[in-house]
Amino acid sequence: MATTDRQATTLALAHALSAAERGLAVIPLSRTKLPALRSPHRDDPSHPPCHGECGRFGHGVYDATTDPARIRALFAAAPRATGYGIVCGLPPYHLIGVDLDTKNGTDPRAALRALALRHGFTVPPTVVVLTPSGGRHLWLSGPPDVVVPNSAGRLAPGIDIRGAGGYLVGPGSRTAHGTYRAAPGAAHLAPAPCPPALLRLLLPPPPAHHPTPPSAGGHGQGLVQFVLAAHEGQRNTRLFWAACRAYEDGIGPELVEPLVDAARATGLSAREARATIASAARMTGR
Repeated sequence: MATTDRQATTLALAHALSAAERGLAVIPLSRTKLPALRSPHRDDPSHPPCHGECGRFGHGVYDATTDPARIRALFAAAPRATGYGIVCGLPPYHLIGVDLDTKNGTDPRAALRALALRHGFTVPPTVVVLTPSGGRHLWLSGPPDVVVPNSAGRLAPGIDIRGAGGYLVGPGSRTAHGTYRAAPGAAHLAPAPCPPALLRLLLPPPPAHHPTPPSAGGHGQGLVQFVLAAHEGQRNTRLFWAACRAYEDGIGPELVEPLVDAARATGLSAREARATIASAARMTGR
């Protein structure tokens, strides 16, 4: 490996360790921005899905860690890594990445301003990472009981979202197209809380194939039915969305118990349900 590549790996490790000190879980990345470690099961297509239970490296975001010794071991196993990824959705920040991509002639910054104006939110001062292509990543912090999914172009052309199961290329990473850098004045900031109105845009909307039945008896019952239709993996997210709508419409206090009952019917505990509803109340300022 060339000296410059060794230097890039050493520098990437140093940046990764620094990020881990701030509580950000990291993985090594290659110049292509993909995880630098290949799956240990790549030659065995019949192997059952593994998220690292086998104890070996090479499971993408499931390798993410803040432990310095494990980070050094990951980079030692990936000597060609020239960057690092910061995995989203994990404590303490439950990071949400807003990727403003300037490819294909889009103007994502203008699109984000239009969304903010239309939905009444302001993006707070937060960590901003400049990409080699002229785009930027905004880092926001999400609530711990809400799962924000990854999406590409759903909000607007050129706006991609990195949520649970995704990662952001960390500042200082060197890729085939250049180096990612923290924007001037942003390096000292912590990820700012995601504005509630933007957070609601990031959550999956109610599917059209779950209309409120005629016997539901009003908007509140429709929200309850929306929670009841949740499958595993979306229960907290649906409950949070429904509770936000209820508080925004002024029926939050009256709907707490019906929503708790609905959440319990999907498998959540009463304690989990009440915590999620309380989080929705705080996020909507009620």
